[in-house]
Amino acid sequence: MAIDTQVTTTGPQSAAPREDRLGGRAKLVLFVLCAAQFMVALDFSVLNVALPVLGKDLGLSRSALQWAVTAFALPSGGFLLLFGRIADLYGRKKLFLAGLVLFGAASLLASTAWDPASFLTGRALQGLGAAVIVPTGMSLLTTTFPEGPLRDKALGISGTLLSLGFTVGMVLGGVMTDTLGWRSTMGLLAATAVIVLALAPGLLPESRTPDRPRLDVPGAVTVTLGLLALIYSLSTAAQRGFGEADVWGTLVVAVALLVAFVAVESKSPAPLVSLPMLGRRTVAWGNFGGLVSFSMMSTVVFVLTLYLQETLGLSSLRTGLVFGAQGVASAVAGSYAPKVIGRLGARRTLIGSLLGQGVFTAALLTVGAQSGAVVATLAVSVASMFHLGSIISYGVIATSGVPDEEQGLATGLVTTTQQVGITIGIPLLGVLATTRASLLEGVHSVLLIDTVIMIAAAALVAIGLGRTGKAS
Repeated sequence: MAIDTQVTTTGPQSAAPREDRLGGRAKLVLFVLCAAQFMVALDFSVLNVALPVLGKDLGLSRSALQWAVTAFALPSGGFLLLFGRIADLYGRKKLFLAGLVLFGAASLLASTAWDPASFLTGRALQGLGAAVIVPTGMSLLTTTFPEGPLRDKALGISGTLLSLGFTVGMVLGGVMTDTLGWRSTMGLLAATAVIVLALAPGLLPESRTPDRPRLDVPGAVTVTLGLLALIYSLSTAAQRGFGEADVWGTLVVAVALLVAFVAVESKSPAPLVSLPMLGRRTVAWGNFGGLVSFSMMSTVVFVLTLYLQETLGLSSLRTGLVFGAQGVASAVAGSYAPKVIGRLGARRTLIGSLLGQGVFTAALLTVGAQSGAVVATLAVSVASMFHLGSIISYGVIATSGVPDEEQGLATGLVTTTQQVGITIGIPLLGVLATTRASLLEGVHSVLLIDTVIMIAAAALVAIGLGRTGKAS
């Protein structure tokens, strides 16, 4: 099924096609794919402010509340690469629709949960559905829209909605929990899945690789278990610190499995991850830039949430509004990012965005114990604009030059980078904010380290990508 990715201009030159404009059907396809991505992004944050109320309602202890988040994060991150490859082989549209069905049913189960077990089961199945939707949706986007201005524009819109999903979820979660109860947040996700599922079959084109090599089962087992162990260990560390034996134990297991995965892939005739692809500097350094940007921005949001509520005494709703300003800034950045990439190139945009995110994170070092909400709002809003520039440009770089038959793999890497980045930032740095003598001292320590990492990452990406290549 072909879609109209070009429109013609009116007047004397009406026969000349415009290759940088989206046609009517292309806009509908993009709407469906972006709505699905937005829905998954919303799920990451919409429940956070509802956790205390949810815990009391279902009888979850404070220590067990982390599983409301971890039960989703484990499958959503651990199975991304596997489902991205399965979609390449057996049909991206088919798997995308199956993921929507699973996600919608799981959201309905979570919204009607009657005890902790039923709720956590729903959350785990939501995560599994997300692991299907995200890589298949991204690969449908990159195979539907050709490399160049159209794909850059589509990735820009998708990245904007991804960022908005996180920030809107924080505000919407508080409002819905206070007015309709926590179950309404899960009901909203179920309703969104139904709407997308109703539109998708008639709009999305099917795509798969022309041949069907055998699935790399040893590679799939080692990478999936390795990612599950990594995300579990880091998620647990975010709640209990790195002093626990199970945290270190699962971290060692994760490293061993991922090393085994690399060994398996080097000998597999049909590897799940092509090591030569990982050797492409655009794929490697593009994903590195995205990993740093996601992990450091998630850390900033975490420590600012603590600072605004515990140091300045802001309510949950007012804190959410601070991050609502971040969402507005992201929307503005999203409308300009493709134009900036078109003018400067994705390489320069990624380097400049990483540097800008670091500079405006440094501005947050000026916040104090008596005031700082205005500075925090302005600085995190501007930093988020650069963050959005990073996540759009890294997606362009990491998927450029990759043949269509490997786009599911390439976008699986991109989305795995997003999930792992969101997961690792808080346990690696956020713990400092809660273990120092004072919260403010801890926040300043985290922000300083964050700034140094961002500036160093910009320099490394500049060196790694060099000055040549299509994505430059």
